[in-house]
Amino acid sequence: MQNTNIKWLYLLVLSLIWGSSFILIKKSLLGLTPFQLGALRTLITGVFLFAVGLKSIKSIKKQEWKWVIISGFLGSFIPAFLFAIAETEIDSAITSILNSLVPLNAILLGFAIFKIGFTRRQFLGVIIGFIGTSILILRGADLNPNQNYLYAGFVIISTVMYALNVNIIKKYLQNVKPLSIATGNYVAIMIPALIILMFTDFFSQNTYKHPDFKMAMVYVVILSLFGTALAKVLFNTLVQISTPVFASSVTYLMPVVALVWGLLDGEEFGVIQVIASAIILLGVYLANKKKT
Repeated sequence: MQNTNIKWLYLLVLSLIWGSSFILIKKSLLGLTPFQLGALRTLITGVFLFAVGLKSIKSIKKQEWKWVIISGFLGSFIPAFLFAIAETEIDSAITSILNSLVPLNAILLGFAIFKIGFTRRQFLGVIIGFIGTSILILRGADLNPNQNYLYAGFVIISTVMYALNVNIIKKYLQNVKPLSIATGNYVAIMIPALIILMFTDFFSQNTYKHPDFKMAMVYVVILSLFGTALAKVLFNTLVQISTPVFASSVTYLMPVVALVWGLLDGEEFGVIQVIASAIILLGVYLANKKKT
């Protein structure tokens, strides 16, 4: 299958996986604190990646390790905590919508820092997609007036980190195998995650006695294996076979999936949100349509 076709398949699969991650974070927080969730998500993912890809890190060159470590903290470690903190105050669907800022940041940071150019059509597509997410945010604020939108700042910070990470992978780790990058990321961030977990009350009896603890652990395991470990490898592959802008466009499709999960979980979903989702899809199409 040609890259032109397979990259769309990767984009769709990642949208389904990551779009489902926000509801999993929401459910995990019923029995865990944000710091417990972030640490456990990192540790479980790391164990899985070590089991399947530890040998692959031998292919990482000495000069590449610096970028692998930076990629680990920007693309996995810090956002895992920031998203969990954000979802203690704002809805999971709104969180996924705010995450759509990644492509815009990828273009701007790619041009400003990494000297990666972009076309007018790409920029137009990103702007249209951003308009769609803005409509979704405004509609979400109307439906959930009691949510603390100051916590949206944690998501916005994460989008900047994701944008930096996608450009780092494209510029400095283009020739490193995706599994090697993902596994190498967790070589660097496993110990910090364990230290953070030890300073929470996770190992106390009060945590285990929480009525939602067992189901929270089930959700965080699913989140770690699919939403983090598998998705990391798929995403790294997508960056290498496409462009940073195309790869980060996954964040435009994720809100659609997240909103469906929100609907199933009892959240409101109106006609305006359907229209906004269609605008987002149009933005993705324009940002990645080749010139004729």
